[in-house]
Amino acid sequence: MAMGGLIYPIFGNWVWGGGWLAHLGQTFHLGHGAVDFAGSGVVHATGGMAAAALAIVLGPRIGKFNRDGSPNAIPGHNLGYVVLGTLILLFGWMGFNPGSTLGATDLRIAVVAVNTLLASCFGAIAAMAWTNARWGKPDISMSCNGMLAGLVAVTGSCAFIAPWAACVIGLVAGFLVCWGVWFLDHRARIDDPCGAISVHGLCGIWGLLSVGLFADGTYGAGWNGVSGTVRGLFYGGGLSQLGAQAAMVVVGAVWAFGSMYLLFVFIRRFVKIRVSPEVEVAGLDMAEFGAVCYPEFVLRSATNAHLSPAEAGLLVLPQDAGDTREAEPSTEVLDELAALASPSTWPCSAVRSGQRDVETPPPRPDLRRDDHRQRPGQYADRALPATTSRPSG
Repeated sequence: MAMGGLIYPIFGNWVWGGGWLAHLGQTFHLGHGAVDFAGSGVVHATGGMAAAALAIVLGPRIGKFNRDGSPNAIPGHNLGYVVLGTLILLFGWMGFNPGSTLGATDLRIAVVAVNTLLASCFGAIAAMAWTNARWGKPDISMSCNGMLAGLVAVTGSCAFIAPWAACVIGLVAGFLVCWGVWFLDHRARIDDPCGAISVHGLCGIWGLLSVGLFADGTYGAGWNGVSGTVRGLFYGGGLSQLGAQAAMVVVGAVWAFGSMYLLFVFIRRFVKIRVSPEVEVAGLDMAEFGAVCYPEFVLRSATNAHLSPAEAGLLVLPQDAGDTREAEPSTEVLDELAALASPSTWPCSAVRSGQRDVETPPPRPDLRRDDHRQRPGQYADRALPATTSRPSG
């Protein structure tokens, strides 16, 4: 509500509603003022800065960082949906960017569409090249982030640039998002589960600055009340337009990050915004929705140890006509899970010893939200073993 009702509308008015950032060209002779065609800054950078604020306030997930600060990868659970979602976003972007011309009679719509596609492709190529050079194989998740990074970066400049510039912008964005994920994990120690800070925040900023570099002077006559077309540094526009874009970056970052950080800190004083460590490790499906989304991966715990294998959601593998066998988790995994709660609330030892029946169902753990802000390394000794060293994107 705060983002949609206050922070985003105010910043949008400053840029798109004739506000003071839009008038930088008239008041301070900074090009055409702040130029953001479809929202690299107003939409994406604002969201990325808000995501950074919340990530800092919440703290990292359990097991994300070791005691020495080194990160562990926590991959997404369904790579197919990641790819499908990325392609759906790409399809939607083809209405988002060209539609910002506000009319199909504006022939610039064709240039916008071509530039959008080119930037997305080159963003994906750059991310694939980065991960292939580093690990010997391209990472699909990071490649999807590269495609989204290219889309985010070109959103602000797609109407003002030539197709070759869209390729460069997408290429830089693809490398930038990979570096951003690495930097947040290894230097800033900020847990960004889906890469929102890098994709939307970092590449949104790059998209704004690219207007001041690559605008070719073929579009934008009279933009924000300034005569002439929008020109960037590489097309004889000097530093004036780049200065206006840089001012927008600084103001947007301070406004979005600062206001959202203060808001989240304030809310945390009155409302618990993070689940307990036990619920976080067990998964939020049961705690939030009262149902198990992936029963084939459910581990037997205090909440289901008194149930039959089928009722508990444990995978039953048929061996022959008269035999079934439960897919038991490894002892190492059970040991790690057992360390997250006391034996009275998580009797994993009963499972390890082969005990199947519990006469009295143990009390269910408290599934109410609790504000457990984790510091890096706080639960390092309880971390689940990482399956890969690659960034999850």
